Amino acid sequence: MAEEIINRIANSKLKVIDLEDYYPKGERVLFDIKNWLMEGLVLREKDFRAFVAEHNWSQYQECYVALHCSTDAIVPDWAYMLISIELQPYAKLSVIGSLSDLESILYAEIISNLDISIYEGLPVIIKGCSHKPVPSNALTLLSQKLKPIARSIMFGEACSSVPLFKRK
Repeated sequence: MAEEIINRIANSKLKVIDLEDYYPKGERVLFDIKNWLMEGLVLREKDFRAFVAEHNWSQYQECYVALHCSTDAIVPDWAYMLISIELQPYAKLSVIGSLSDLESILYAEIISNLDISIYEGLPVIIKGCSHKPVPSNALTLLSQKLKPIARSIMFGEACSSVPLFKRK
């Protein structure tokens, strides 16, 4: 007679956190302002304001927008602020930076608001592999948030995890 297979991980107190589960739904858009600059380098206020006024901002409805300039232009802060104000009724969020910066900011907010009380005194694995772009910074922020309450923190999968912290 064959022995019954017992899933010891499922029966343990071990908790797995998969940040991919918190991935915010919505299209990501990289908005490059270089085409609104004279020769891609110089911001002329009158022309720039005209581009902003004429642009169809509704196309960013429910999107996450990363504002950047792909040239070495010196762009004043007010230019990004002006665009952000126009995006505000449509976009879920707009930030200055790359798409990676956008993801990092999104996850920083998610982790800041994450209720981790269910992990108190328990061993926790922060899942490592994901199909969605979970930034490394999010893993670091989560581990810092968990350290004061978790019994231990590991990284990876339950079958092959890397120990990071163990309460003494």
